[in-house]
Amino acid sequence: MSQRRLSPSEVKFLEEASKAECVNGSIRLREGEYQFNLVNAIVAFELELTFPDVKDLIRKLWGEEKANDLQFVRKVQTILKKMEKGNIVRILPKKNPWQLQRYAVSSFKFQDSDKSLVTLATDQQIKQMKDLLHSVVTHQEKGNRGNIKAFTLAFIAVVSYAVLLAALLQPTINPIVFVSGLSIAILCSLMLGKTLGERW
Repeated sequence: MSQRRLSPSEVKFLEEASKAECVNGSIRLREGEYQFNLVNAIVAFELELTFPDVKDLIRKLWGEEKANDLQFVRKVQTILKKMEKGNIVRILPKKNPWQLQRYAVSSFKFQDSDKSLVTLATDQQIKQMKDLLHSVVTHQEKGNRGNIKAFTLAFIAVVSYAVLLAALLQPTINPIVFVSGLSIAILCSLMLGKTLGERW
């Protein structure tokens, strides 16, 4: 799971849901009903730092056959749309236009339309999710810093080799330019190899 990349907006959704107090929803969330099952399934995905689309939810709750039933998919999408209007779920922006919409909960605790308190994750589960999220974000930031370092070293090495080549094409070779260019090129190449070796 820690290898999964999260976009800044996904990280924000997870952080907001984990910090949110009890949210007032205008939909009834009674165990055994579609709405409750759907929001519970979204929470199960979110605790693992993923955001399901409608087919993921249907597969989890009712199996592959129902996920391929277009009429059933539309019915579930209608319920999810009502749940969004009822302040229970949020629709995430699509990464690509052809993808299905993905869903997140606005909180792990709700007061539904019947004024019943509905808790969808324990404090321990939320803490585990926060720890996992912190781990993934830290890993991504480290990877981003590694990418910047690798690109910088590669750029300096290429420029140094270009300076070396230009120095060799001159009628008289300037030993200071040649030696410093060669030293920088070798040093950057070794550091680049070490940086890439640490990542794989």
